[in-house]
Amino acid sequence: MGWVVRSGTAAAAAIAACACAALLAGCTNATEPDRPARGKNGDTTPLSARETTGGLPVPRGKGSRVPGDFNGDGHRDLVLNDLVKARGDSHGDDAGIGVVYGSAGPRVLDPAVRGLLTPRANAAPVGGTLPAAFDAEAACDLDKDGFSDLVIATDPPYNGIGRPPVPLQLLFGSPAGLTGKAVVLRIPEQARYGNEWPDHPVCGDFDGDGSTDLAVTASSGRVSFLRGPFARTGAPRAAPGSVPGGGPALSAPSPALDANDDGYDDLVVSTRPAKPGAAARGTLLLGGPDGPGRAGRRYAVDAVPLPQAPPLGAGETNPTTAVLAHTDFDGDKRPDLVTRTHRGERADAVALYAASAPGHPLITFSTSVFLR
Repeated sequence: MGWVVRSGTAAAAAIAACACAALLAGCTNATEPDRPARGKNGDTTPLSARETTGGLPVPRGKGSRVPGDFNGDGHRDLVLNDLVKARGDSHGDDAGIGVVYGSAGPRVLDPAVRGLLTPRANAAPVGGTLPAAFDAEAACDLDKDGFSDLVIATDPPYNGIGRPPVPLQLLFGSPAGLTGKAVVLRIPEQARYGNEWPDHPVCGDFDGDGSTDLAVTASSGRVSFLRGPFARTGAPRAAPGSVPGGGPALSAPSPALDANDDGYDDLVVSTRPAKPGAAARGTLLLGGPDGPGRAGRRYAVDAVPLPQAPPLGAGETNPTTAVLAHTDFDGDKRPDLVTRTHRGERADAVALYAASAPGHPLITFSTSVFLR
């Protein structure tokens, strides 16, 4: 599974205040919308969001086993939480979650084929209230239909008394991609522990039965283990009692979900949420026939080196670059790199670097295309 981009700990912060792994613009030429521009010596020049004139329809897929493929056409897609805000709206709500659908050929990801997910259009109301926070957390095929689904963190209303509601929602993929309304993830009472907000959802086949499961945090370092496949109501197939061995944050091992190659996917337990491309330290919680629960070895990954950032226009701060995803988008079994460079909240550039040409962006864009 690829990284799904989180806006830091925005979802967690929003939930606590109540009581909480891409791409792109229409990179097409105005006269030849299906052809990338050609550069010197026949090289393909990085496609620019400035060339976008409008979105294209999402190709209808038939289902695939490619991770993060929401429309099932065999190409990995990418979601993005952090979108630039419209000029004059710096204090407004987030624009939503941007989705860019993958494509064949040199583009790999086609910014012209995109969608925007918002609480008003796509969130499930809780207690008659739509959430304000709406952040993508994980992507995987939870209902085993060949279309990846999106796990979203929200901020349901809570008066601070007793066990809080589940803040996670599921938006199911389809031949048309991510559309329609999400449903609240159902965590049976026996799978919960304490009164902390369930958070840090991680996908994986932890019990080795061929279906994708979910693991989320519970109180006192325990883990809620939810067996897949999931129903369209948001309910897991089964959910035993919470298991010990967890911690404040959960994440998936990278690049292989099965870190010890025993046929069961594993979890990484750490003191803080993992960030794509950043150095990480933690311990493994190993999967098995009964799900995650066996203590494993220490776990560590090195930081991914950042290439030179693409140029940016004027903004209110110095530019900052971060890794959005480090995973295979072109199917060559090597991890490609997606970065976002931004100045404040109104200027940014997202770049995709293929593993075969790490120093030169294959495509660039600004997330401002999602505001159109």
